[in-house]
Amino acid sequence: MTVVRMQTGGGARMPAGAKSRRVYLSLLEQISAGRLEPRQKLPGEEQLAEDYGVSRVTVRRALDALTENGFLSRRAGSGTRVRPRPSAPQPVTMDFSTLLPQLVEIGRSTEVRLLSSRMDQAPEHVVRALDLAPGEAVQIAQRTRSISGTAYSHLTTYVPSRIAAGISDDDLSREPLHVLLERNGVQIADARQSVSATLAGPEVASALGLPEGAALLSLDRVVRDTEGRGVEFLTGLYRPDMFRLDMSLARVDHGEGRHWEPAITPLKDTPR
Repeated sequence: MTVVRMQTGGGARMPAGAKSRRVYLSLLEQISAGRLEPRQKLPGEEQLAEDYGVSRVTVRRALDALTENGFLSRRAGSGTRVRPRPSAPQPVTMDFSTLLPQLVEIGRSTEVRLLSSRMDQAPEHVVRALDLAPGEAVQIAQRTRSISGTAYSHLTTYVPSRIAAGISDDDLSREPLHVLLERNGVQIADARQSVSATLAGPEVASALGLPEGAALLSLDRVVRDTEGRGVEFLTGLYRPDMFRLDMSLARVDHGEGRHWEPAITPLKDTPR
């Protein structure tokens, strides 16, 4: 997976107007991908307006937003140039083939911040995923995880009350959830997860220091114990510039033609 390295601060904003946003995102993508290099001079407003088929006012709005967000520098007499960016933190990487051990390792090597925690009824899709009894309460916790002081994920977890009764807010602020589950006697057997994409709403955008509407990786995970009971449902939203998912594949031949299958790494070879 390609890691797009973009960094936007908490005050980042998008320009007004659909056409200005299109120009903004196009230039931002070129900067992030390295096609516009640090200190490279951009064409003038008139040329950019012609290239994108928009007015100079539209281009100016996009350039102003990129400048305000730290991607460009504009100076009278020297034009508009790409601003050198500080080195981005090494993205957090998770391999699907060694999921559970890596979750614990990531939890121990990143910083967590508890945003909220409460006992409440779960949304219907969580009730179905965890096979909860009618009216069964869950612990709903929202946390962010950070690396080098920058939040890269917003996590919402749902844990059945029969398990979460022994998990305090202090625990959630210090330990990975899988460690807490096992400490409470849960024997984790497996997990199933799906990955999609979404846009940042106001709450998540604020927590991750992104503008509203920024693209995010979306990951849903259901964890089950050795008896097949659902013990955790997680919805994770991740900054794509700071998080990536990898999968190792092996070329195999099962008689009907060669194809790709996930290559599972033995647990003894995974990081602890």
